Amino acid sequence: MNVVSLMHLKDQEERLVKAFPNLNFTFYKHPNEARLEVLEEADILISYHDELNETFLDKCHKLKLIAWFATGINNLPLEYIGNRNIKLTNAKGVHATQIAEYIFAYILYDIKQFKESIDAQDNRLFDTKIKPDTIYNKTILFLGTGMIPQRTAEIAKAFNMKVIGINTNGHSVKNFDEVYSIDNRREVLNKADFVVNVLPETEETFHLLKQEDFITMNKDVHFINVGRGTVVDEEILIEALETGEIRYASIDVFEEEPLNRNSRLFDLKNITITPHITGKDMHNTERCTEILITNLNSYMNNVESKLLNEINMQTGY
Repeated sequence: MNVVSLMHLKDQEERLVKAFPNLNFTFYKHPNEARLEVLEEADILISYHDELNETFLDKCHKLKLIAWFATGINNLPLEYIGNRNIKLTNAKGVHATQIAEYIFAYILYDIKQFKESIDAQDNRLFDTKIKPDTIYNKTILFLGTGMIPQRTAEIAKAFNMKVIGINTNGHSVKNFDEVYSIDNRREVLNKADFVVNVLPETEETFHLLKQEDFITMNKDVHFINVGRGTVVDEEILIEALETGEIRYASIDVFEEEPLNRNSRLFDLKNITITPHITGKDMHNTERCTEILITNLNSYMNNVESKLLNEINMQTGY
């Protein structure tokens, strides 16, 4: 079996070779470096690059599995992959710890008024009139109840926060006090002090949030997006912030990336912008490799039906 990595895995390369001496591994730095004759014989591809389009995958005549070393798969040609009966796994859960930390970094930066303290420091002021708030007894609402919200909910409960979740059908989830279906979200959006989007990009979630959603929210709400930028039209988000429909936003993901330097989002004072970095961590490759090792063992033992993090091509997650 031929395993072709289209990215350097550093010390994980040696780990894989030692763990599976009967597999043939080839490692490249980038898809553009991959030799055609190697791709033609590849059974498994490892990557997270946008270059994995239909034209590229057409070269991989024997391909059975794509091990995607990222969570979001919205740039992959899912219909094509499904039609070829190629299995696809992603890195779901790998980013839960660091994204949960970022969510609370956004929240505490806001609620503890760190910006005001930093501004005072820059102006050599000792401003004792700054009045930070507390998150004790406040309500956090998650759009999505997967592994990232579940990890974040654990932390929220430690702060004695109320946790509300929104998912496809309103099924209950551990550490969530209330869960509602996505169709009924407007019944509860106004209860939240913090609304956090963690939804993936699918046909159902594309521009899911409308102006009515932001109007429905508590006007003092802090909206956080660490899911996908396409969940809301950028102009609707800008209008919500400009008109005071919502008080503040922390945004890590955008409809178009990199964010255009001329975007009006940069002009707003009531927003924190980070450049799609909440999922980054020095241990990500190691954690993704753990998933790959589990799935390679399944392949070696002919239990392909039990692949970890296998994507359903119909739902897109």
